[in-house]
Amino acid sequence: MRVTIAEELLLLAYSEEGKPLMNSMQLDPALAGAILAELAIEERVDLSDKKVMVKSPAPLGDDELDAMLTRIAEERRNRKPAWWVQRLQSAKLRKRLLTKLVAAGVLAEERAKVMGIFPVTRWPETHPGVEANVRERVSAVLAGADPDARTAVLIAIMHAAKFDRKAFPGASKQRIKEIAEGAWAADAVAKTIAAINAAAVAAISAAAAGGAGATGG
Repeated sequence: MRVTIAEELLLLAYSEEGKPLMNSMQLDPALAGAILAELAIEERVDLSDKKVMVKSPAPLGDDELDAMLTRIAEERRNRKPAWWVQRLQSAKLRKRLLTKLVAAGVLAEERAKVMGIFPVTRWPETHPGVEANVRERVSAVLAGADPDARTAVLIAIMHAAKFDRKAFPGASKQRIKEIAEGAWAADAVAKTIAAINAAAVAAISAAAAGGAGATGG
């Protein structure tokens, strides 16, 4: 089955038992950044000149991607990627993506109470093959295979969220940096993807820093 880049990130960000492996301050802006980056890959938006501009309003058939595309199209001013990530990141977005994966049969939703008092929700995998495919694809690129656009963006976003080495502890720091910075780019198309990666990294970093400042952290 096809999942979005944001959904791939979610699968990596939760254990097989459904427990989060990264905090929401890192994850939520990363998810918003992943959606924005996918719109760029699908040529719905352009990130040139450090601003997000709509290239095509045609829907992609995914609720979250299409909703973000509509919001960008309706905004009167061309905003920076970081502005959009800060505006769109939320626990509600994360919950919608998790719920979508439940509906697709990839995850289950299990509710319980810690010490019989505090409610907690776990999202264990019911179809581990989906994450396994993502891990296989990312691992191949980290081992030296040429990256496709989606995989390069996913690696760049994990790097921005400081989750790359946690998700793939054996990966080369240098190889991750090469992909995240677009050092693999060799032609016009690859250079465009490198620009998308750079914008996504900047947006996520800015959003995370802004959130930390807002919470006094």
